[in-house]
Amino acid sequence: MRHSRIGSLMVTDVVAVGPRTPFKKVAKLLAEHRISGLPVVDDDERVLGVISESDLLARQARNPASPPHDAAAWPRWLRRLTGVRRPPAGTRERAVTAEELMSAPAIAVHAEDTIAEGARTMASHRVERLPVLDEEDRLVGIVTRRDLLEVFLRPDADIRREIVDEVFVQAMWLAPDTVDVHVLDGVVTLRGRMELRSDTEIAVRMVRQLDGVVMVVDELVSRIDDTRRRPAERTPQGTAGSWPATS
Repeated sequence: MRHSRIGSLMVTDVVAVGPRTPFKKVAKLLAEHRISGLPVVDDDERVLGVISESDLLARQARNPASPPHDAAAWPRWLRRLTGVRRPPAGTRERAVTAEELMSAPAIAVHAEDTIAEGARTMASHRVERLPVLDEEDRLVGIVTRRDLLEVFLRPDADIRREIVDEVFVQAMWLAPDTVDVHVLDGVVTLRGRMELRSDTEIAVRMVRQLDGVVMVVDELVSRIDDTRRRPAERTPQGTAGSWPATS
């Protein structure tokens, strides 16, 4: 079966910054490269966090009535006299470096993750881009929502053909008409009867991982629910329930 990996879609020319990068340089990089966010990495290329446009907007959207940054250095009596309070330390409104701006920990994926897994991660965390890590958790690329959407543009007929041929016929050794497979806008509905409940769970899991599958509606039934069985207990004579040894 075809399980495309994040590594096949990611952009390897990544714009990243260090934790001490000034706010203005971060803003300039986003504008120059026309991107909506970038990762913050340490000296070993491990991702510390991610800066998005919303993080910069939070920095810039400071209440006009709030005190200027240099008010933090005013003496206490002057702040009390003017009614100005010291801005809380560590807030994005006062951030001057990438480390202070970033959202952490970073939501990331690995290059060997499937595209379906990446899409679910992106959707569940409501982010537009994800840093891609290698097996040692070092930054190797970036994948965006647009990159992943290309996979979900697969025609429904192609998805259905792959499910029938590669999941049920080749992988599970079933006749093509054993399960009714219906695909609409990437939503797969499976109907039919299979022998074992464990087989229906395997089938659903395999279909869910295919490229272009948005969701799986499981309407499969089974004759035997083997998921409730316990492993057979072993006895000195062998497995319990087996034929007794003959002398």
